[in-house]
Amino acid sequence: MPAPNELDPSASVMAYWGSELRRLREAMGWSQQELAKRTAYSTSLVGLVETAMRAPTRKFAQRCDEVLETGGALIKLWPLIGRESSPTWVRSLFELEWEARTLRNYQLAVVPGLLQTEDYARTLTRLGRPFDTVEQVEEMVTVRMQRQRLLDRPEPPILFVLLDEAVLARPIGGARVMRAQLEHLLEAATRPRVTLQVIPFEVGAYPGLAGPMLVLSFRGAPDVVYMENAENAQLLTDPARVDPLSAQFDALRSWALPQAASAAFIEKRMSSWI
Repeated sequence: MPAPNELDPSASVMAYWGSELRRLREAMGWSQQELAKRTAYSTSLVGLVETAMRAPTRKFAQRCDEVLETGGALIKLWPLIGRESSPTWVRSLFELEWEARTLRNYQLAVVPGLLQTEDYARTLTRLGRPFDTVEQVEEMVTVRMQRQRLLDRPEPPILFVLLDEAVLARPIGGARVMRAQLEHLLEAATRPRVTLQVIPFEVGAYPGLAGPMLVLSFRGAPDVVYMENAENAQLLTDPARVDPLSAQFDALRSWALPQAASAAFIEKRMSSWI
């Protein structure tokens, strides 16, 4: 492991974040071991973060802010790390989501990333990346959690979410994880700019069974559609492909329960996860 004084804060966002953690720690007169003890993390992790060899998780950043009494200085910088360290297509999606006026997300199998709990996201990531190390999985989960800060902005985009009932029924991570996830969905549905609807099994076959999609709409610019599969992801910009998908999302809402009925439906489903 390189010595802390070899770190160049201007090299990257991670390097700057690590140098800030070190500066704040030393201002308290603490060693890495002392900070590790107070945050309940390992000394090796503190060292790796301070030398920009490991990206901090959201929980780690929050805990460091708490014990170092920074007033939230570290967590304010944290979202930038995910954008920098993410694959190019993820960075593009980050940027588009932050610029979008409206997000319309239809999911057939799993909860959309913007509404996933950390445990739910971790379970999916581990299953989808079986050959990754624990550290790599945690970095992916960190990026997923960073995306969600979009909804905490003073003026977040309007979010429309359509979920097939299968999303609520599939046991991802076990009963405890699922119950917490459905509670999280109900909380999200109370946000003024979030509309969440469920398409129940009883409707039978409907047009959306071909697969999920995310439609991003902007002020003064054409819509964009984001689609992914097990191997890759793509952003569609050609109106000849985007416009039919955008119209399809709007049509899918006619198959879904209204918002209030959807919330009641989720609550009923939640009671089965005990």
